[in-house]
Amino acid sequence: MSIDKSDSTEIRSGFKAFDVQKGAALRTAVQRKEAEFQLAGPHLIRLAKGAAPYRESLSPFQRSARRILGRRFIDYRNPALETGLEQARMAIRPEDYWAYVILSTSIAAVGGIIVAFLMGLLFALVGAPLSLLIILTIIPFALPGVVFWMTSGTPRRKAKARKRNIEKRISYAMSFISAMSSANVNVDVIFKELSRQSIYGEIQREAQWITRDIELMGKDVLSALKDAATRSPSPKWQDFLQGVITTSASGGQLKPYFLMKTDQFNKDRRIQEKTLMETLGMLAETFVTVVVAAPLFLIVMMSLMATVNSASGGFILLMLYVIVLVMIPMSQIGFIVLISSMVEEV
Repeated sequence: MSIDKSDSTEIRSGFKAFDVQKGAALRTAVQRKEAEFQLAGPHLIRLAKGAAPYRESLSPFQRSARRILGRRFIDYRNPALETGLEQARMAIRPEDYWAYVILSTSIAAVGGIIVAFLMGLLFALVGAPLSLLIILTIIPFALPGVVFWMTSGTPRRKAKARKRNIEKRISYAMSFISAMSSANVNVDVIFKELSRQSIYGEIQREAQWITRDIELMGKDVLSALKDAATRSPSPKWQDFLQGVITTSASGGQLKPYFLMKTDQFNKDRRIQEKTLMETLGMLAETFVTVVVAAPLFLIVMMSLMATVNSASGGFILLMLYVIVLVMIPMSQIGFIVLISSMVEEV
């Protein structure tokens, strides 16, 4: 079979024309991208719901603290504070938060000195004993200490609250993830859908940050999951994300892994619920003994003592007032706070 010279010339000319058109199209695409990059500048991007988490703004007092003391703490480094702010999802830089803590403590110290001085003048005018005046000297030291402890420990307390919230809902979130995985949905899509489910509490926020890292920051799925595991306050959630990373990196299948973690977290939840019910039963018996039976026994005994010994009737009456007005309400409030801290509706 032979090819004419004219046919070969036409084939070569066709390939040349294709190469020229391809090169021109590539140059046009590159030039268009460069022009868009040069002309775009700062601009808004419309993201899908769940792609970016909600960002909290600074309060007016925190902004004032940053303006007054922020520059003094630019080089301040506190790894524990940075970890606490990151795990608590508080949208404030460590140096700004430390300026807020110092300013709050300073204001509390000045306020404590003013309050102690005014109360000292009042006690001196009414002729209060010297022991009360000595007690007033504690206020300028106690008030700023309490304020410093409360403000500096806020990130840590919020991180612990987020940890409890995540671990109370992780078994239900695993059921959602397993159901999505059974339909052969990709991992990034699973977390994106999870970021839209508000019933999962703080797990939704964790999924929102994973989706943000993937869609907005341009990270790959494994890097986003690794960063999420690093900044999460819950060891269970960290262990789950590390397992996803290990399984994906080793070429394993995620569907059996998700099913296994679902069974594991469901068993843990049943054990925790059983332990909680036993604890609540013990607290109920303690409540009946301490809050109901013991005050009634004391009231009856003191009433009998007052009728037998009338000389000490004034002291016994005072103790009855203390039992009825202080002991019983405070013990009930204590049990309410204890039980409410143990039980949270999911």
